[in-house]
Amino acid sequence: MPRFSIIVPSHGVAGRLSQALDSVLGQSFGDLQLIPVCDAPDAPAAAVAARYAERDSRVTPVHSPPSAGPSGARNAGMRAAAGTYLLFLDGDDLLLPGALDALDARLSELAGVDVLYTGHERVPWWEGEPTNPVAPLLAGAPKGAFAPVELPALTGVQLPAWSAVYRRAFLVEHELVFPEGHFTDLGWGGLVGVAAGRIAVLRRTVLRHRLRRQGSRLNLPGPHQHDLLDQVERVLTGAAERALPVERTTALFDQLFAAVLKTAARPERLPSGHRAFFRRASRLYRTHRPAGHRVPDGSLGVQHRLLAAGAYTAFRALRGANRAAAGAARRLPRPRLLRTRLRYARDLRRPLDRNLAVYCAYWGRGYACNPAAIHAKARELAPHIRSVFLVEAGQEHAVPQDVEYAVIGSRRYWEVVSRAKFLINNANFAEGVVKRRGSVHLQTQHGTPLKTMGVDQSTYPVVAARSGSFTRLLGRVDRWDFNLSANRHSTQMWERAFPGSYEHLEYGYPRNDVYYTATARDVDRIRRELGVPEGMTAVLYAPTHRDHHTGFETGLDLEAFCAAAGEDVVVLLRAHYFYDRGRSRGSGRIIDVTAHRSSEDVCLAADALVTDYSSIMFDYANLDRPIVVYADDWDVYRETRGVYFDLLAEPPGVVARTPGELAAVFRDGSYRGAEAGALRAAFRERFCQFDDGRAAERVVRRVLLGQPPEAVPPVVPLAERIPAPAAATLVRS
Repeated sequence: MPRFSIIVPSHGVAGRLSQALDSVLGQSFGDLQLIPVCDAPDAPAAAVAARYAERDSRVTPVHSPPSAGPSGARNAGMRAAAGTYLLFLDGDDLLLPGALDALDARLSELAGVDVLYTGHERVPWWEGEPTNPVAPLLAGAPKGAFAPVELPALTGVQLPAWSAVYRRAFLVEHELVFPEGHFTDLGWGGLVGVAAGRIAVLRRTVLRHRLRRQGSRLNLPGPHQHDLLDQVERVLTGAAERALPVERTTALFDQLFAAVLKTAARPERLPSGHRAFFRRASRLYRTHRPAGHRVPDGSLGVQHRLLAAGAYTAFRALRGANRAAAGAARRLPRPRLLRTRLRYARDLRRPLDRNLAVYCAYWGRGYACNPAAIHAKARELAPHIRSVFLVEAGQEHAVPQDVEYAVIGSRRYWEVVSRAKFLINNANFAEGVVKRRGSVHLQTQHGTPLKTMGVDQSTYPVVAARSGSFTRLLGRVDRWDFNLSANRHSTQMWERAFPGSYEHLEYGYPRNDVYYTATARDVDRIRRELGVPEGMTAVLYAPTHRDHHTGFETGLDLEAFCAAAGEDVVVLLRAHYFYDRGRSRGSGRIIDVTAHRSSEDVCLAADALVTDYSSIMFDYANLDRPIVVYADDWDVYRETRGVYFDLLAEPPGVVARTPGELAAVFRDGSYRGAEAGALRAAFRERFCQFDDGRAAERVVRRVLLGQPPEAVPPVVPLAERIPAPAAATLVRS
């Protein structure tokens, strides 16, 4: 029997779950059982939990459907628990170093307490100092184990479930489970506190609770606010059945009704049924008010008296002056010209054009990437929707002649972004673009994240200095309604990097559809257009951008590589899109394809890919062709940019650290050998989950046509997909 069973519900926090699990498994005290609770075997968090279970026998994943809520997830974990003591973590919490050692030592001193209440810190999700809100309450506790009546204020209702350790035999004996509905921590804490016979405290902070940017779901308006009264009634009824001393019932009553009055004083939390909430609260107040109860002083005391009297109208009048405003006024954009600004403000008052979609890729660099692929499919499946592509001035030539466009910053640009129902981008629209009610913003992204993104960049000074305001970034994230993912890894990392309330679309990247729809004739045509000599092996070299460099550097002597790799090798050089202008055409066996509009075309033409840490490797893996990672500065890149996983431990193929090693793997053919193939297969299994040739169709049906999720085409299993064929040269070799 393990000393501790640690239960970690993971709904909605898959992106940070690995950090929570690492904080537990990394403890110096190892006698534990770790129970991640996932929505379903195929849920995003389940894949994370399964990987940990494969590596560590102490990990026991269980499942609980989202419909069961937090209470169902915790109860499922309790049923699987075998430890002497139970702890609960949220999926984005961290157990601090040395926490289990400290808990074990304290419990050994106390011998058999029912509940050990502990210190915790609440950390603002972004900025600000951590706080330990329970410290004043725990400071007044006796040194050893004690009966609850010795500290009546420690009722449990003010503490979250993860701020205590529970003796499992005590919970089983009293048949204690998390009550259904919302505000379950309040109900659980109160019922546990009512039943406990011996309790103790550990003032040390053992857990870090990371507050979520979206705030607590319990503060949102809706009918779930009525669940608060269900929990209050459960706790007060349990206290009455046990005939607790008046000191305890008084403290319990005051703390519970402090929560009730907090909700009653905010009518906006109950768009309907506020009067019914107040009247039921009034009945509960009168039924359970302890004998001799004295109301607090001041305004809170007045609220108590009005609630006891059921004086709803007077209560609303008292609180009316202090109600929060219904919503904040939106800041109008500030286009450079006053006339344009005023016209945009006027256009925002005009009705949305429900048959208008606006697209943009790479901040207006042209017709490319996921937005272009969606645009093309929308012409086929949703021809009634007019589409306008946005481009920078001077990039009009980068848009096909039959595609309507608007130049960013122009009068027409502001008109279409003000009226469009659908706004689709692989980066972000300008700061001044207003998210109108009824409009739909789709963030398509433009790669799978190996390097840190979004707010995760904040701890890397070189990157943070170039990234601009993270506060403004999050303002742009708040405009997203949908966010696209090509694989489960991306879903989890986007959740961390761009915290918001958008819906994840695990549909694959539309730009990658062509890797399953292109033919051998297409591949041959593209190679001719790019100038690849017939019979040559085309190696695409695509290094990523480095934030610690001021300009593009190839990182490799390409002429020397060609000479050393073999006479039949040519290099297709494609620099990062930050460097897509003013480059030379290359010479000899180097073909510079940086300015070519379509990276997908370039990938189709290539027989193999050499890259360092560019996300192009995730897209190219769909073709099931050889990939070589040239990692000459991995340690520097990892420290300065930050990464989400160790690429060299899980590469898509052979890894070379020097120019000599790189040339050697091409000379001896190991770049496409059996070992490289096995690595590529594992990589594809993880990162090519949703790309199957029909991603654009799924997006158009779900977003532009508004079809329900169950109506979109399912993803074709990886084993059943047939990628576009490689050039004949590679087949013969």
